[in-house]
Amino acid sequence: MPNEYSDNDIQVLEGLEAVRKRPGMYIGTTSEKGLHHLVWEIVDNAVDEALAGFCDDIEVVIHKDNSVSVRDDGRGMPVGINAKTGLSTIETIFTVLHAGGKFGGGGYKVSGGLHGVGASVVNALSSWLEVRVYREGEVHYQRFENGGNPVAPMRVTEKCAKERTGTTVTFKADPTIFKETIEYNYETLANRLRELAFLNKGLRIMLIDERNDGKSETFCYNGGIIEYVAMLNKNKQPLHDIIYVNGEENGISIEVAMQYNDSYNSSIYSFTNNINTYEGGTHEDGVKFALTKIINSYAKKVKMLKDNDESLTGDDCREGLAMIISCKHPDPQFEGQTKTKLGNSEVRKIASDVFSEGFERYLMENPTVAKSIIEKCMTASRARLAAKKAREMTRRKGDLDVTNFFGKLADCKSKDASVSELFLVEGDSAGGSAIKGRDSMTQAILPLRGKILNVEKARLDRALSNEEIRTIITAFGTGIGEDFHLDKLRYNKIIIMTDADVDGSHIRVLLLTLFYRFFKPIVEAGHVYAAQPPLFVIKHGKTIKYVLNEEERDEYLATLSQNTKYDIARMKGLGEMNPEELNETTMDINKRVLRQITVDDAIAADDIFTKLMGEEVEPRREFIATNALFAENLDI
Repeated sequence: MPNEYSDNDIQVLEGLEAVRKRPGMYIGTTSEKGLHHLVWEIVDNAVDEALAGFCDDIEVVIHKDNSVSVRDDGRGMPVGINAKTGLSTIETIFTVLHAGGKFGGGGYKVSGGLHGVGASVVNALSSWLEVRVYREGEVHYQRFENGGNPVAPMRVTEKCAKERTGTTVTFKADPTIFKETIEYNYETLANRLRELAFLNKGLRIMLIDERNDGKSETFCYNGGIIEYVAMLNKNKQPLHDIIYVNGEENGISIEVAMQYNDSYNSSIYSFTNNINTYEGGTHEDGVKFALTKIINSYAKKVKMLKDNDESLTGDDCREGLAMIISCKHPDPQFEGQTKTKLGNSEVRKIASDVFSEGFERYLMENPTVAKSIIEKCMTASRARLAAKKAREMTRRKGDLDVTNFFGKLADCKSKDASVSELFLVEGDSAGGSAIKGRDSMTQAILPLRGKILNVEKARLDRALSNEEIRTIITAFGTGIGEDFHLDKLRYNKIIIMTDADVDGSHIRVLLLTLFYRFFKPIVEAGHVYAAQPPLFVIKHGKTIKYVLNEEERDEYLATLSQNTKYDIARMKGLGEMNPEELNETTMDINKRVLRQITVDDAIAADDIFTKLMGEEVEPRREFIATNALFAENLDI
């Protein structure tokens, strides 16, 4: 029988074979993100040596062939024979899953890579990997090839200075596993290494890119997370000096640096053992709870809040706050395989107690700063109440069946959000063509009249007074602010469709700023896209070919025979296209090109939006000057 399920159907994958068979289980994905994850695993091992107090210097080198070396000056991996495996300890670490010094022995008190599979997984997913251990005056060497197979036993290759210790790991990702790319992104590596340097006070981390004429950067911050907060606020106007609080209880240390600025958005990032806990957790909950409690208590104590006044909420107390929370825990429990949320229940009280004591003392000792913080929070509270009234007004006006947005929204017939799309279109002219050229069953069109408000410079209450923004909120169906619910989103794809010129780019950035600041979960969930209208049309004979850019144009022309006569024309703006042309080039799901908007690095994204859309002119000028040479396809 074809559907028979027998004993012989049960497969047993041994050693590193399981990793190569299901790499996603170990590194999440084999895309560019997974490729960089290989580097993080080896770097984390080096940083763990720093956490243990034995490493001051780490060097990461991207070689010309996209192999990577990670060197540290730690103790050097043990080089004897492991009693349990009968192999050298180096071979055990790099070929046996769940083998490491992070399971409660004397190796590490605190570490980031707790699962003990990092080094062996990197080996399994590499074409080759080499290890050099500098220990006791000798260099111990072993090479692995073809997914982790040792070429020969570990051996001593040379002598070195007795005082030199450490480990160097060099590997090249296997292109049969990472089929999308094996080319590393310099900025991705630099951002994470910079972050690690901030989180580990005094640790020096150097990044060298041999592919790019030896381009290099060195990251070392003796101020630790204090300097991290300074970086977060470098393009904003701080209200006071950075506040730093730290403490330890039951072997669990909590470190917090914070500073308010004059913006309306908070930038709060938490870490546990250097791991970015994107989803927060008990350490972040404890600090946030204490922040709100201490501010309310102090405000009432100094009579800035009267007894019958409404208490300040958590959102009020976090407006304009840049904060880094770092927890070091000997036995962290993370929720989910991606380790993005700390789950240890005992940490909530420890974090709250440590921060409460330090922050309350600071407010008592610095009454002028305390007053400016309370005033900032009270202004946020008044704006929140005004925004609540504005939201209620939006809800009353926002009944689709009654108002139909005063005729603005051409909705789709389908009520199934999973197949529905909303095009935000620049101008009435393009909107009219889009309405005629769309698939009315699944595609809704919302023409935007003019440029929306720059919300980087506005609180929610002011944003809600903007008619275009109110229309977008109603179209989405999610609500906004305290009323936001992602599961009520009426469309699976929100598609920004603007011209490929300066005005179109500006409108797109204004919309992305709105989404990032007030609808961030929509972006994080992958619902936001930018349409990519073609830049050129090539006609030869009866063939019409649309291409996105000069590179694609040249590639296509190279495929034509020398005897072909052809015409090339730059495409018109969206509003000048007829409905059939707009559908064929930009809207037809079988032919169009969409660019998904993601927020992989929230800290970098926050910095970019502040530079481009914030009050300070100089950072924006610097950004434009630095990136002007990379601008393409501008129609000025």
